Order: sequence, then C-alpha cells, then structure tokens
Amino acid sequence: MKKAIFDHKAIPAGIKYCFLLLLLFASVKGFGQTRGKVQVVAPPLFDTLLAKRATLNSGKALSGNGGYSSSYGYRVQIYSGRNRTAAFNAQAKCNRELPEMRTYISYREPNFKVLAGDFRTRLEAERMKQQLLALFPTIFIIPGKINPPKTVVTND
Repeated sequence: MKKAIFDHKAIPAGIKYCFLLLLLFASVKGFGQTRGKVQVVAPPLFDTLLAKRATLNSGKALSGNGGYSSSYGYRVQIYSGRNRTAAFNAQAKCNRELPEMRTYISYREPNFKVLAGDFRTRLEAERMKQQLLALFPTIFIIPGKINPPKTVVTND
C-alpha cells in the first residue's frame, strides 16, 4: 500500500520536471542570439577629428604645425595661498627677475599656486630653487606635467 502511494506522488513530480526542462529549452531557443547588421551613425566631422588626432599622436604636428606635447618633470612652487593679488604679485616679481622662465598660476579652491619653470630633472629644479630662495622664502619642488622647452625653427 505504501508503494502505491509513493508511485502516485512520483508521477506528478516527474511531470513537473519534464515541464521545467521543456520551459528551459524553449526559453533558450527563443532568446538565442541571431545575427544582424550594425549601422554606425557618426557626425560628418568625426573622421576629420580622428585624422587630426592621429597626426598629433604621431608627432608630425610638432614639426611646425603648432603641435603641443607635454612630458613629466618638475616645477618650482614660489607661492601658495588664498590671496589672488599676492599670487599675481609673486608671478610678476618672478617674471621681472627671470623673464625667460615661464610661470603658471593655478587655482584649486581655496588656494592659488604660482609655479615657475619646466625642468626635466630634479637637479635642474634644485638649482633654480637655490637661485629663487633669496626672492621667495618658501619654495617647493613639485613633480608633474611640464611643457617642452621652446625650440627655434630656422629655415636654412
């Protein structure tokens, strides 16, 4: 008798499992990926921008087309503070003493920073730090991206 009850419950369980497998198979077959076409819509100037980027990255633009590149090096920080006027005064003072050296002002809230020079090695930055120490009491050497030195192009 117990066996009859067991067999009676086994049949609906088998049907449930078959139905579950049938559902899984139908869903996999129904949601399978099909091949299609991909169409890319781009603005008309996109190709010219890609070409310009390729020339900038290849270094061809550095030969006189007004190209720009940067590398990592060091700058000397001559001022850091909240006073904008003092930052511009420090920049003007540095430009008066060393007119050939580039100076940069950056603002990162709430401080202004005045950086001077584009040095490829820390030794060059240390030498400039010693020169500027008489003019500015607190000087630090800051690593970061620098601009390459200006090159003189002659048409010989």
